[in-house]
Amino acid sequence: MAPTSYQAPMRGDKEDKHTYSQSAESNLSHSQTTVAKLLEGKGDAIFAVRPNDTIGHVVDVLKEKHIGALVVTDQNGDLQGILSERDIVRRMAETPGHTLPQEVSALMTTAVKSCTPDDYLHDVLKTMSEGRFRHMPVLKDGKLAGMITVGDVVNYRLKELEYETLRMKQMIVG
Repeated sequence: MAPTSYQAPMRGDKEDKHTYSQSAESNLSHSQTTVAKLLEGKGDAIFAVRPNDTIGHVVDVLKEKHIGALVVTDQNGDLQGILSERDIVRRMAETPGHTLPQEVSALMTTAVKSCTPDDYLHDVLKTMSEGRFRHMPVLKDGKLAGMITVGDVVNYRLKELEYETLRMKQMIVG
């Protein structure tokens, strides 16, 4: 028997005419998951500092809690701003050796983008991406209800995709 030669697949050869591609839009748009759903699994722990705390204190809290940003609140717990590692590093470059004694109020971002528990993760991720920030406070009725990060959203979606893949495999086998 003579060997057959290989012929590259041609357009239209496949029986299944559907294509399946993934993008950030397709991965998140069909899933109308809310911030509240993410917080159910993550928890609503909030670590905060006050405007008159020092950057040295902030650095200690960030290190101790293994987090990348803190909300800044007043004595009533109302959101006043946010301060991230990135903010601190930039200030250290501007004021080498003089940053740690400075007050939080001198570095914090006061125009804080926030979300609500009812917001869709897709919308929150888009806002974070466009604004080029990684941490977003969650406000419910004007009060702090949690903090989410880009990593939280991505990890949540990865778990959803793993679950969907498992379900599809079970449907194919079963």
